[in-house]
Amino acid sequence: MLTQITKLPLLVILMGISVLAMLLPAGFAWTVAEYYQGRVFLYGALLFGFLTFFLAIAMADQPRSTRHRRHLMALLGLFVLLPVMLAVPFHQALRTTTFLNAYVEMVSALTTTGLTLFPDPDRLPLSLHLWRALVGWMGGFFIWVSAIAILAPMALGGFEVRTRFGVRASAFDVRYGAGYSQITRVADFSDRIRTYGIRLLPIYTGLTAALWVGLVIAGESAFVGLCHAMSTLATSGISPVGGLSGGVAGFGGEVMIAAFLIFAISRQTFASDMQSSETPSLWRDPEIRLAAVIVVSLTSFLFLRHWIGAYEVDEELNLTAGLTSLWGSLFTVLSFLTTAGFESQAWEASQNWSGLDTPGLLLMGLAMLGGGVATTAGGAKLMRVYALYLHGLREMQKLVHPNSVGGAGTEARHLRGRGAYMAWVFFMLMAMSVALIMGLLALTGQDFESAMILAIATLTTTGPLVEIVAVEPLPVVDLNMPAKLILTGSMILGRLETLAIIALLSPDIWRR
Repeated sequence: MLTQITKLPLLVILMGISVLAMLLPAGFAWTVAEYYQGRVFLYGALLFGFLTFFLAIAMADQPRSTRHRRHLMALLGLFVLLPVMLAVPFHQALRTTTFLNAYVEMVSALTTTGLTLFPDPDRLPLSLHLWRALVGWMGGFFIWVSAIAILAPMALGGFEVRTRFGVRASAFDVRYGAGYSQITRVADFSDRIRTYGIRLLPIYTGLTAALWVGLVIAGESAFVGLCHAMSTLATSGISPVGGLSGGVAGFGGEVMIAAFLIFAISRQTFASDMQSSETPSLWRDPEIRLAAVIVVSLTSFLFLRHWIGAYEVDEELNLTAGLTSLWGSLFTVLSFLTTAGFESQAWEASQNWSGLDTPGLLLMGLAMLGGGVATTAGGAKLMRVYALYLHGLREMQKLVHPNSVGGAGTEARHLRGRGAYMAWVFFMLMAMSVALIMGLLALTGQDFESAMILAIATLTTTGPLVEIVAVEPLPVVDLNMPAKLILTGSMILGRLETLAIIALLSPDIWRR
């Protein structure tokens, strides 16, 4: 039965999952006396349930191509078409906004961007807050599965840096990231989606449940704790209380959230490359080491900057204020590096301690670096940054010893060569994407600063940037229709990445 279901088109399967997900806010709405919203979600589940059922019957025995373009088109359809269905109950339950706003909100949640058009938490009922967090959580899981099952064999999404097969890496077996001299069977993408979906769902759900229980123990309410737990694992930054400062878990809750943000730094923390049952050495993972260097360096820089500022204004230098400032910098740096966008409760205190504002450009730079490959984080990915670092280090060594031969193994040589080349291509494409989105937003009437913040926030899937970086939060809901459509396209582009879009347009992909 499961095999027959997974042979359906990917978009139909995801529609079915979304229909089942609607029952959760429907039941929750009845428990908090939001009876109208509960009926909306229940009727939405019935309506789209019948629609999905009929589509499944119509497509059950239809022959479908196993070519790569089908699955790339399915990913594109996931972020373009599925939010239309997800926005219907949101729009009907809220009743005081346009359908376009609801659609943009659902695209933002599904792409784990977390850019909200409703920054005032009191504007939305509790059931809609739960729906936003749940959609973001599902989007994070879809990214987990699709990155390993679809993007990895095609050497996209950051995998192109490590694989030696270029875009013809479809000859991977289920253990991605490694080549084999003889392959007896190449798994179809549908088989890979089923295999990895079944394997990763218990891990994803278990981690979310563990963090939820931890936040409740720390003093958070069950509802807020669940939303924050789902947003942490999905790195969406969605909060029903306007951020961590609106909760009551305190620093204990932030410590637990910071611990679970590690899963957005490297896939080794949850997947082990699916190569064996042995537990890998996490410290050997280049993404984890690079993230540790970035977090420690920037945290130290921010702490010293605020400490010197406090000293210059004769602020009392006590241990409590110093440790509070240190933690605020550490958590916020880690949060924006993983593109979650949570702001520590001590972030504002660390600035008030010295009277200095922390430059928003630093947070945007962290978001552009991003988290690990095949994680829920957005941005450029740490593996690409690591490849460029190795290439730069090797070039400096050649200045001293021009005739030397680089060592460290075949993989390191590939990262310094072809991997660095592909990483540089991606960074150039990302820079061009930022310039393009900024130019389009400028045509809609946005000034340079606002256009830059909105472009980087959407392309890196770090929506909370618009609330923190600017002097005043940008009113996204007041943007005109063209600007909102541009932001929607930018969020989808940032989630799929430019290389995947280019691969979809490549004639080679359509021939295979």
